[in-house]
Amino acid sequence: MHPEIQKAVDAGKLTTAAGQILDQLQPGTYVIHKSWGFGQVDSLNFLVSQMTINFKAKKGHTMQLQYAAESLQPVDGGHILAQKAANAAAVKAQAKEDPVGLVRTVLTSFGGKATQDQIAQALAPEVFGESEFKRWWENAKKALKKDGHFAVPTKKSDPFELREAAVSHADQYLTHFKNARQLKDQLAALDQIVKNLSEFADPAAQLPAVVAVADDQGRKNQRLNPSQALEFLLTRDEIIEKVPGLTCAADAPTVTQFLRDEKRRLTTLIGELPAAKQKRALGAVPEAFAEDWAAVALDLVTRGSTRVVSEAARLLEEKGQLEVLVTGLDRAIREHSITSEALLWLGREREGVFSELMNPRLLSAMIGALERDQFDETKRDRRLHDLLVNDKELLPDLLTTAAHEELRDIMQKLMRTPVFEELNKRALLGRIIRVYPEMQALVSGDSDAKPQTLIVSWESLEKKKTEYDDLVNRKIPENVKEIQIARSYGDLRENFEFKAAKEMQRVLGRRRAETERDLSIARGTDFASPDLSQVSIGTVVTLTEAGDGRVDVYTILGAWDGDPEKGIVSYQSALAQALIGHKVGEQVNVPTEHGDRAAQITKIEAYRK
Repeated sequence: MHPEIQKAVDAGKLTTAAGQILDQLQPGTYVIHKSWGFGQVDSLNFLVSQMTINFKAKKGHTMQLQYAAESLQPVDGGHILAQKAANAAAVKAQAKEDPVGLVRTVLTSFGGKATQDQIAQALAPEVFGESEFKRWWENAKKALKKDGHFAVPTKKSDPFELREAAVSHADQYLTHFKNARQLKDQLAALDQIVKNLSEFADPAAQLPAVVAVADDQGRKNQRLNPSQALEFLLTRDEIIEKVPGLTCAADAPTVTQFLRDEKRRLTTLIGELPAAKQKRALGAVPEAFAEDWAAVALDLVTRGSTRVVSEAARLLEEKGQLEVLVTGLDRAIREHSITSEALLWLGREREGVFSELMNPRLLSAMIGALERDQFDETKRDRRLHDLLVNDKELLPDLLTTAAHEELRDIMQKLMRTPVFEELNKRALLGRIIRVYPEMQALVSGDSDAKPQTLIVSWESLEKKKTEYDDLVNRKIPENVKEIQIARSYGDLRENFEFKAAKEMQRVLGRRRAETERDLSIARGTDFASPDLSQVSIGTVVTLTEAGDGRVDVYTILGAWDGDPEKGIVSYQSALAQALIGHKVGEQVNVPTEHGDRAAQITKIEAYRK
């Protein structure tokens, strides 16, 4: 022990333990303090019992000797921080020439293990800046994997560990797979095997057991964990594709049969797969469903998650089924059977081949989907909402071909819908008015237009009255009870049930007002004695197409009587409006899904029930 330190110990100024530590803290010694970090002892003054340390962040910092002994940890010259302080240029050269050796030094300095962030901090800023480290680290990490002396984690937050002896990474991957007990852990280990097949010396001999386990898990978990079972089979097939000579058993489950078995829940199943596996699963759809594959893929487009929608649409397009895709999307939009995810994708992909779908019907379907999803607790995705609000060109694009009545309908839907906050709603209406100034009167309430009488059948009138009674006597009272129950849950600011019930109250209120308005202007009729000199309400019209002679028969009835499957159309529909007032023998342009077609009116008859 240094004589001066021994004197201080003998005099009782220092404890024996402190004296032994101070004996190691001579001038020039590198140290670490838990608060001040790395530094170097500059001098000791036994007269005033103080030590001076030059810390990186504070030069010439003084400490009482007893406190210094208790709070400073001496660092030998091999520590990475000491090496940097002594010769940063040499450490930088080693980083370039021997990255594995440098990482070994860092890990040894920190007790054999350190995270990626700790390694980066140990080398900054003398050796690497932040961007330099990222470039260097990618190559260094590959070298660490090949070396075998390092346990390389799969998560960034987990530490790299230094091993005493080199370990084959192939053996490590197999061990991880063998020891995994949970399905998700097995799948993660299986993915590591796929990503690192190059590290297997003889994969055809090393991986049959892995393939057998994947077969077994795919078979056993199909009923209870179908998405994970499918993921096992997809990953198994990927391994077999990449390893010549590796096969599965003759009776092993196949992806194509799996997809056929799970056809009813295919949309959910594929949506739960990781993105890379979704693409492989969709690639197997044509083989799995043969002649029906395009219909299956179209169903995935109209009902799948956003990523599934995109991949399924791309598959149809690549396989020459673009017309099927566009026609199917148009039908789903008209029927409002398309999901908000598919509508979001369409809104983003509105250029090119899908431009013909950009019309008021698509906007109406978007609003309808948002209203439908608003009270679905499984739906918390605001991306379609945000697309409509933030994409300033979307509404004008969708309304380019809109007729006056379509514009009025859209404006009214926007004004009535509860899915947009008032400020956003005004912004959306403003975008339409900037393009169509005549719509301003509808918003401001200055329109002089009087409501027209609605001609309806007695049957549809009674049905509407029944719906109104159900709304007033059942749905609205039930909603009042829901509000009362939700209010009892406490803090209304954080009470989702209360907010949802209040929003439904607004929806039901609007629906009641609209139904009352419709009933107030409705006039029932039995369509007796229609004017047969021309097409009118209550007539059955026979049309012969000018091009191919096809004969169509349409029955024109009241506003609420439309039934396209039976050829019954509302007199307010575009088709009926194109026919009303025309006589037998006259040529008319009949609107269809794909544009107008010329036809001749060949017969006008009275409607008979």
